[in-house]
Amino acid sequence: MAKIQMTTPLVEMDGDEMTRILWQLIKDELLLPYIDLKTEYYDLGLEHRNETDDQVTIDSANATLKYGVAVKCATITPNAARMEEYHLKKMWKSPNGTIRSILDGTVFRAPILVKGIRPCVRNWEKPITLARHAYGDVYKNTEIRVEGPGKAELVFTAADGTETRELIHDFTGAGVLQGMHNTDKSITSFARACFNYAVDTKQDLWFATKDTISKKYDHTFKDIFQEIYENEYQEKFKELGIEYFYTLIDDAVARVMKAKGGFIWACKNYDGDVMSDMVSSAFGSLAMMTSVLVSPAGVYEYEAAHGTVQRHYYKHLKGEETSTNSVATIFAWTGALRKRGELDSLPELCAFADKLEKATLDTIEGGRMTKDLALITELTDVTVLNSQDFIKAIRETMEK
Repeated sequence: MAKIQMTTPLVEMDGDEMTRILWQLIKDELLLPYIDLKTEYYDLGLEHRNETDDQVTIDSANATLKYGVAVKCATITPNAARMEEYHLKKMWKSPNGTIRSILDGTVFRAPILVKGIRPCVRNWEKPITLARHAYGDVYKNTEIRVEGPGKAELVFTAADGTETRELIHDFTGAGVLQGMHNTDKSITSFARACFNYAVDTKQDLWFATKDTISKKYDHTFKDIFQEIYENEYQEKFKELGIEYFYTLIDDAVARVMKAKGGFIWACKNYDGDVMSDMVSSAFGSLAMMTSVLVSPAGVYEYEAAHGTVQRHYYKHLKGEETSTNSVATIFAWTGALRKRGELDSLPELCAFADKLEKATLDTIEGGRMTKDLALITELTDVTVLNSQDFIKAIRETMEK
């Protein structure tokens, strides 16, 4: 069979640990036999980021702006232990945070539903899509470790030299400081992305912050969302019979647990990071959630919503067998290939992405799956497969 031809490359961002192993298996078994795969490759493995002083991460984001579509493997965001383990020059920032800052987009995450696996929250009947703001907050922060007594202030110097000062804290001993920021431009892009996605998918949109406590930072988010909704989207929402609903983040969490699903939940950057893991896990597995970053310029970056599966990687290094779920990583590839096909008018590439997703779900629904799914499925007569055999089983299903 002739391979499907691509005209424009994808930006391919390789990653770390067990997901890096799965990345190559997916390419070898599920992509390269069928597609003349064209990618511009960037190695975002922690060692290479360290060697390049993280310039490779910046280069990959700029390449995404150039080509319009990227697919990314999970990567390590180093902490103190990782810094020692990998002998890093410094504690490099989150590559996802760097990429999101450059692309200035919104991350939409939705669970991958499969027959035989019911959500832990029994009243959830439809997917809950997380819309995560992808700029600023703790992912672009500045931190100081305070070693002794002193005064901490927040200082803003305007272009004309005028200073505004606010006392943060009078330290009497050691402590820590953290400074965060956001911009009206990025919040506005986030709001419009969420409202547009709600209109396109005809779903209610929820948004939540903690404006009662954060009376300037979080309140700015609330005000911008409300203004844009009233001026640009209120009539569209009314025509479609959908709702924009704002509440406090703690109230939203309580409501979500009793909801039926079928709506978009917009969250600030950190809230979205945490809540997307909660929602994906409750729907079945952290490895069963899609994630796409959409920028205002129409740039798309697809990835799995989970991390690098460190524990399985250490087992793999010892030569032990693992049963690692690769579904979200497969769907990152299919999402990117489908979007590339749409943008380049290649229907056969879009059809391939659809078939690979169907083969993945059919394999699970046919009783062949990784251990994490076998532990929660309602199916009987299940075969638990290791990491490699699960990917090979998907190939068998697809070829049938």
